[in-house]
Amino acid sequence: MTKELIAKCRAGDAEAFRELVEPFRRELMVHCYRFLGSMHDAEDALQETLLDAWQGLGTFEARSSVRTWLYRVATNRCLKVLRSTSKRHRMATPVASFDLPEPSARGEVVWLEPYPDALVEGLGDTAPGPEARYESKEAISLAFVTAVQLLPPRQRAVLILRHVLGYRATEVAEFLDTTEESVTSALKRARAAMQARLPRLGATQPPPAPDSPVERQLIDRLTRAFESCDVDGVVALLADNVRLTMPPLPVEYLGREAVARFQAAVFTQATSYRLIVTRANGQPAFGVYLLDPRTRTWRATGLMVLTLAADRITALTRFDNSILTRFGLPRTLPE
Repeated sequence: MTKELIAKCRAGDAEAFRELVEPFRRELMVHCYRFLGSMHDAEDALQETLLDAWQGLGTFEARSSVRTWLYRVATNRCLKVLRSTSKRHRMATPVASFDLPEPSARGEVVWLEPYPDALVEGLGDTAPGPEARYESKEAISLAFVTAVQLLPPRQRAVLILRHVLGYRATEVAEFLDTTEESVTSALKRARAAMQARLPRLGATQPPPAPDSPVERQLIDRLTRAFESCDVDGVVALLADNVRLTMPPLPVEYLGREAVARFQAAVFTQATSYRLIVTRANGQPAFGVYLLDPRTRTWRATGLMVLTLAADRITALTRFDNSILTRFGLPRTLPE
């Protein structure tokens, strides 16, 4: 059947090409997201990948599977994106909606966006190759994706291909038109960088299982504390080295004291908040709504994603309203 589809594609049958690549579209989207850290950029890269594949189908010699070939095309498209644009370093700094306390540090990955769990459901069933080191749920976490963004492009590609997708060094060398020695060297440097950075980004211990009693208790306690504007109640759930970031704002708050100052500033803006639970990057997330006293309407102020380790919150990442629709969350709620 695949040979027949490929023959039709080469004859210019666009519907056959759609049938050929559709089974891989969602996992290729996740691949582009891991590379680029932004759903918007990943969607653009995926469209360019499919265009590249359509135009380059004549070079597909069927020495590998269609899936492997598409991953090669997507990888090289993402590398082109990283080489061809410096827009992330030219991004205008947005203005916060309220006065922020002095941050602990400057945030580096300001283009980071969350990924809805609903879009990765079922993808974990795709068996990784023999060289995979990261589980699917670990490799979609905000801590992992953030750490990947801090790697040079070639190291980023090698780490994802080898330790997430599980391709062998010989295959990765072919993907990247390089040598096995170069792949091995890049992987060694990438692994060292990830091991150093992941704990700082909140990946200190495995998170509780989704919908487990520990996770449900954390969600319930945080919801009650936040909706009561209880700073102490929020802080009691945090790890000592908790990290709070607010992409696209280039700020970081490091440690319980710094996060407590930030949360106190948030709660001075109003006395009525409402949280709507969702999931992003394999962990709990919340649409955050503020009551407008004039209209008696709950207005969204953004999305907050938790990074959990054992029974503590090790990172909070707050995103603006622009990503709410991806999670099926409205901009307003009735009182």
